[in-house]
Amino acid sequence: MLLHSSLRPGVRALRAAVMAVALAAVLPAVAAPSITDCAAARAAQSVMLGAATAGKRLVAVGERGVVLLSDDQGKTWNQAAVPTSVTLTAVRFTDDQHGVAVGHAGVILVTADGGATWQRVLDGERIATLALAAARSNGNEAAIRDAERLVADGADKPLLDVCLLGGGRMLAVGAYGLALASADRGRTWSSWMDRLDNPKGMHLNTVRQRGDTILVGGERGLALFSRDGGATFKRLPMPYQGSFFSAELPAADTLVLAGLRGNVWRSTDNGTTWAQLAAPLPVTITASATRADGSLLFANQAGMLLTARDNALVPLAASHAPLPPLNGVLDLNNGTLLTLGVQGVAMVPALAVAARSAP
Repeated sequence: MLLHSSLRPGVRALRAAVMAVALAAVLPAVAAPSITDCAAARAAQSVMLGAATAGKRLVAVGERGVVLLSDDQGKTWNQAAVPTSVTLTAVRFTDDQHGVAVGHAGVILVTADGGATWQRVLDGERIATLALAAARSNGNEAAIRDAERLVADGADKPLLDVCLLGGGRMLAVGAYGLALASADRGRTWSSWMDRLDNPKGMHLNTVRQRGDTILVGGERGLALFSRDGGATFKRLPMPYQGSFFSAELPAADTLVLAGLRGNVWRSTDNGTTWAQLAAPLPVTITASATRADGSLLFANQAGMLLTARDNALVPLAASHAPLPPLNGVLDLNNGTLLTLGVQGVAMVPALAVAARSAP
């Protein structure tokens, strides 16, 4: 995941390390999932970034093109065959067979067999070509210049997230304003960069969908909002100008954006007004999820799992070892959370809210 330059990597690592040491003094150990072969064993210790369910199967993606599959709710994992070695950042499934994964170098992969095998359908060079063709067809000189720079740069820009819009439609977003859409389960793609009010090409880090509503969050407080399935987008005025790395649409008219320094902002009127949720620590929120009951779940760089209660974030009660810095979390709706971090995947009990906030 790309992080805003105002937070140095060394500072982020120090905060995570301090938090891990503090938690280690009070929490017992977590049992790691068993691994069925040597390749998957190595993969399970890789930096993992995204996960999804494909029917009863779990699919997780991460660095060096690693794709892990589990058919027993995370007890054991196998590694899938993948036609790329670049980092994969996000994965989604439309059903138990058809899925899409996106990653660095503008790579987009699709699967039609539940993630067992993958086909590469797009990369950064072809994305640049699509963007240039779209800009020329619209006659937008500024967009043409931007697209020409994309072509000159080559396949060096990552896609960071992807969401499903229904009916086989998908939207992928990424660094430097990349935005690509598909209407056929990811087989072919077109540029949506001209639909977004992002003239400076700021990074688009996260995208979520609910019905015809789409929310995109990016750097420098960028929030883009559509209520017509992506036909048009508008920029939302935000009270916070730091980067957002996760977004949620937990209910009608409700938008949530989270990111740097523990900032979480919620609107209950489709972005007209915003209120900040108080965080127990000023640590960057890296991932979020909306649970089956509509409650919100957040993960941060200190390895903490939090939920929203009233107007604040509170930690989940812990019965596990301190987690490493987290990149993703998936609620399995069976009392367990799948977490993804710098040390691979881990299964964590989805316990209740802690009685008190973290110090």
